[in-house]
Amino acid sequence: MMADRLGVRAEAAEWCTIDKIPQPPPEVLRDAGHPPLRPGRLRPLGMAGAALALLLVPLVMLLSLLSDAEEALKRALATKSERERLRAKDAADERRDALIAERGLDQVFDGDWHGEAGRFLLGWYSRSAHPERLVVAVEDGIVLAAPPKRVSAGKEKHMRVVARLSGSEAVLVDPFNGEFDTRIVLVRFRDRSWLRLGTVEPRGALHRYLLRQPLADD
Repeated sequence: MMADRLGVRAEAAEWCTIDKIPQPPPEVLRDAGHPPLRPGRLRPLGMAGAALALLLVPLVMLLSLLSDAEEALKRALATKSERERLRAKDAADERRDALIAERGLDQVFDGDWHGEAGRFLLGWYSRSAHPERLVVAVEDGIVLAAPPKRVSAGKEKHMRVVARLSGSEAVLVDPFNGEFDTRIVLVRFRDRSWLRLGTVEPRGALHRYLLRQPLADD
């Protein structure tokens, strides 16, 4: 429905974020015209909402501790077969985390500010001050949409297209081709540079879409 409002035919769509943009070298920042590297500030009403959310942090931490305690209890009471399954899952998670670090996927991009991903990243918040993007996979490329300014609510109402990448410019990639459930999706540019997006949940709409596509080249 949101894609229809944007005038694009969506194959899949999902809200995504990026990590904190690292500080570019001074000459790169100067040549790019000193673009913003952080999302816009919240308006007073949004700040009030953020303050309210901050008050809920202790409750969230308590719920997290209770969840951890429940998981520990489940493991302690698990049957032999369940313990074996849990050990296999832990081993898979460790392998996933090791591969993420080995491939540099714990970074927001490949690190080359002169590559296409680096140049695109420099303009991320110039296109929209909002911290999220609706990433839409379309038949002939990728569309990114967001409110022009940061909003605390109603982002769908203010949304507009902020970037279009044709299929010859960039593609969406699951770096593990479905082997692991992660929140990582890459925008991989034609020069092989990449930008890492964080999806809302593991194996979300974009991951499911990519599983239906031919395997990405290494």
